[in-house]
Amino acid sequence: MDYINLGKTGLKVSRLVLGCMTFGSSTWAPWVLDEDASRPIIAKALDLGINYFDLADMYSGGESEVVVARALRDIPRHKLVLGTKLYNPMSDDPNDRGLSRKHVFDAVDASLKRLGTDYIDLYQLHRFDYDTPLEETLDALNDVVRAGKVRYLGASSMHAWQFMKAIGIQRANGWAPFVAMQNHYNLMYREEEREMLPLCRSEGIGVTPWSPLARGRLAGRGDATTRSQTDKTANALYDATLEQDEAVIAAVRTVAERHGRAMAQIAYAWVASRPGITAPIVGISKLHQFDDAIAALEVELSDEDLALMEAPYRPKSVAGHI
Repeated sequence: MDYINLGKTGLKVSRLVLGCMTFGSSTWAPWVLDEDASRPIIAKALDLGINYFDLADMYSGGESEVVVARALRDIPRHKLVLGTKLYNPMSDDPNDRGLSRKHVFDAVDASLKRLGTDYIDLYQLHRFDYDTPLEETLDALNDVVRAGKVRYLGASSMHAWQFMKAIGIQRANGWAPFVAMQNHYNLMYREEEREMLPLCRSEGIGVTPWSPLARGRLAGRGDATTRSQTDKTANALYDATLEQDEAVIAAVRTVAERHGRAMAQIAYAWVASRPGITAPIVGISKLHQFDDAIAALEVELSDEDLALMEAPYRPKSVAGHI
């Protein structure tokens, strides 16, 4: 496994990030793995040299953080990069959500307890909070960094103007800055190329895209999995453009056949090789899926390959920000 700096920080992360939404409790979603099924996958990630584990407090209602923490308990803390996120509702209480100062303080302490650690390496805003003044959120985030509870700050899907406004406020006040962006990006959804990705390259922000396989569609999985049949988020992201996406999927299949590789390897390789990308987030529910993710890091796509896969894309409505 190769390691790379996260943006312009000194933090070294693996070229693949293990997405941990798959681990937790099947009562939260039928495609989520319970602890016993999660442990072999987490152990394999460690064996492969993956050091960055991406979580969120809302995954399995907090159980994902608990399960992953127990699986990593015997690993020296300095060898792990633990990232988690806040914003989404954790209960029916109106203050148990969002990015208010109150919730930032409550959420970071709750995640620390579930993770069984003294600090979080990368604490990220899961989404933009339109109900809370941005200054309030950024001031609170600065405080949890200065308190030693968080090492670095990041954000997930939002508009580029929102991210740049936040960075500007942080700079003006000398507050702890955002160093990473986790956004929606794959061959079927490339709207981030218009604003967010150029912004991140300009500002030295690390980028760890989510859904690099478009929830399995770019791997040619179709409707064969429980997740593909029950994941409402995936349906909302991709169902409206099925017809135009077929051309992209067909192009990936052609390139995969040309290289004698699985479609997933080609789709992963495309994301990982794009300018400014630090590491794609891979969602693994079966051990053999690691094979494609790891192999993708060795794939070299030609200009002809890139042109073939990128040509069918047509602009889409923004998806993933809300």
